[in-house]
Amino acid sequence: METGYTIVVGSQDQLSVLCGVNDGNLRVIEDYLGAPVVTRGNELTVATTNADVCRKFQVLVERVLSRDADASSAPDMIRAFISAMSAEEGAPSTFDSYIEIPRATRRIYPKTVKQAELIANFQKHDVVFAIGPAGTGKTFIAVAEALKLVLSRQVRKVVLTRPVVEAGENLGFLPGDLAQKINPYLRPLYDSIENLLSVETIRKMEDSGLIEVAPLAYMRGRTLDHAVIILDEAQNTTREQMKMFLTRLGEGSKMIITGDPSQTDLPGRVESGLTHCARVLANVPEIGFVRLENRDVVRNPLVKKIVQAYEQAKD
Repeated sequence: METGYTIVVGSQDQLSVLCGVNDGNLRVIEDYLGAPVVTRGNELTVATTNADVCRKFQVLVERVLSRDADASSAPDMIRAFISAMSAEEGAPSTFDSYIEIPRATRRIYPKTVKQAELIANFQKHDVVFAIGPAGTGKTFIAVAEALKLVLSRQVRKVVLTRPVVEAGENLGFLPGDLAQKINPYLRPLYDSIENLLSVETIRKMEDSGLIEVAPLAYMRGRTLDHAVIILDEAQNTTREQMKMFLTRLGEGSKMIITGDPSQTDLPGRVESGLTHCARVLANVPEIGFVRLENRDVVRNPLVKKIVQAYEQAKD
């Protein structure tokens, strides 16, 4: 008869969180291990005699239990640990970092090794670049870090900005005041905020000035002290705009710059400010650069295939 390795879980509540809704988390663990996982009372057992699978099962379950996860954060946490243990360069300790936002609905755990590297860079550097294709979570992770900093009162406000570069449109042709004009361009950032905070919390932050939105063109002449500033879609900055933006950094502030050089909308042969500064600033040790790749795509799995197809296509 097939035997296995058994872990006794401290309580039914912990076991319930570990198993997930309709045992959804167990299915993820089984897919990773390639072996069935069964529960009995407070016991969790992997049904295999393979010593390596038993070891992975032990490491994974004990790490999840040590984090005191709740039902909402456990699925992401489990996938994060599995990604770390599966990656060639990733040991489980790679994923010790996570983002905990006061008043948020859940903790944010990295889902790939590069996401973990990005979170670690936030702790080390005041200026961090997250460069990579669509769907790698760079904007979401950046927003989560910014909300953590402002809601834990490490900074006074979050400033959201991006260059307004769209085919056939500009701010002057959109109806409304400045806030109404810029809102469609910053919608991806607000989507991330709304995934993390309640509508009421967001409204209070806006009313109290904790969230500020501004077109990149309006940054000139400002010094941003005690703020966390996110520049999204940075591939659409010119060299001059990127230099102007980076020199806005004030006392006690942090900057997070995200972008995908493959999706530049600049006209003609204008070089992207993101591509230029990544080359010029590469050897500045105080600045962090994290380059995410196709394998870091965490959106719908089809997105990864779309990105790969476009990269392989020849004009």
